Amino acid sequence: MIVVVAPGQGSQTPGFLEPWLADPDQRELLTSLSDAAGLDLVAHGTTSDADTIRDTAVAQPLIVAAGILTARALFGRVERSAVAGVAGHSVGEFTAAAVSGVLSDVDAVTLVAERGRAMADAAALVETGMSAVLGGDEAELFARLDALGLFPANYNGGGQIVVAGETAALAELAADPPVKSRVVPLQVAGAFHTRYMQPAVDRLRSAAASVAAADPSTTLWTNHDGSAVDSGARFVELLVGQVSSPVRWDATMRSFADAGVTGIIELAPAGALTGLAKRALRGVPSVAVKTPDDLQAAVDLIEGAA
Repeated sequence: MIVVVAPGQGSQTPGFLEPWLADPDQRELLTSLSDAAGLDLVAHGTTSDADTIRDTAVAQPLIVAAGILTARALFGRVERSAVAGVAGHSVGEFTAAAVSGVLSDVDAVTLVAERGRAMADAAALVETGMSAVLGGDEAELFARLDALGLFPANYNGGGQIVVAGETAALAELAADPPVKSRVVPLQVAGAFHTRYMQPAVDRLRSAAASVAAADPSTTLWTNHDGSAVDSGARFVELLVGQVSSPVRWDATMRSFADAGVTGIIELAPAGALTGLAKRALRGVPSVAVKTPDDLQAAVDLIEGAA
């Protein structure tokens, strides 16, 4: 049982789409998605620098478009029915919505572009950020978060929790971390998946009212609580709400284990989710599809599970 997963913000690196765009069909697709996003995603995926693609308003549609390109390339080699399900981490849920047929490719990119703009605007209201906390005791961590006015934002599993809040409080946490833990600041400009993003939720809800949602054509897990969602309308509701609520990727991976998942394929810009799976789903093989050269390994994993 093979599942496809789509990464969230922070996975992008300068030039990561360059090898994909050697294919004229992929370049044409990305150009059409650029029109939907109102951004030059071709340039952002090939020549833009790290600071430019770190901008929330750029990063989010770029990541979703990259996942759509990767999925198109994969399903040009294998039948969609060969993959048992799909899930996305944070903004990767928009990729998952497109892959599962809940949203069209254009609607997914159009909607996520508004999400990125809205979250960037919300982040500009207060100086906030995010940090990954690796290891340590959860109870001690949560007590520290309460004392500092910080929030858990991503429960990533494998001993990693991403926390968010005002930058001064994050600096205090890094200076005095819980015992046996390490705090790593993340290159994102805002306290995503917390109350600081409520203004973005309201804007995204208005934008989502204009898109048509179909029920998923394959199993679709939500990182709201790890459950499978069979209603497209409900999944879009969850897409809106997750902007200011925690990502429970740990619960999603537990659902993979319960469902008997035997392999994981991560769409570009890949690497983060396969890394988490190696720690939390030991023994389950995974493929990070970073370039077209990785597609054959993904095909082999699917065919080996057939």
